[in-house]
Amino acid sequence: MHRTHYGDRASGKRIYNGMPAKDLGTDGWRKPWSGGNGGSCVEAMKLRDGRVALRQSTDPDGPALIYTLHEIETFIKGAKSGEADFLLA
Repeated sequence: MHRTHYGDRASGKRIYNGMPAKDLGTDGWRKPWSGGNGGSCVEAMKLRDGRVALRQSTDPDGPALIYTLHEIETFIKGAKSGEADFLLA
């Protein structure tokens, strides 16, 4: 599997899409979309270089999906305007 590598963290580790979320540390993860769903949430972390990491709260050691700020902005704006409503049908 090909992985694209991004900027270094202070620890010197490379940040890449699909990396183990635990390698990003435990501080900074937030659950902006949590609710009455029994604890199964998407967690987000803003990285030092402006990108955003997402992980599944029930699998905090699983893969982190890394998005650019532009990708996250585009997704959130589209979701707010209803472009992601097909996911709920």
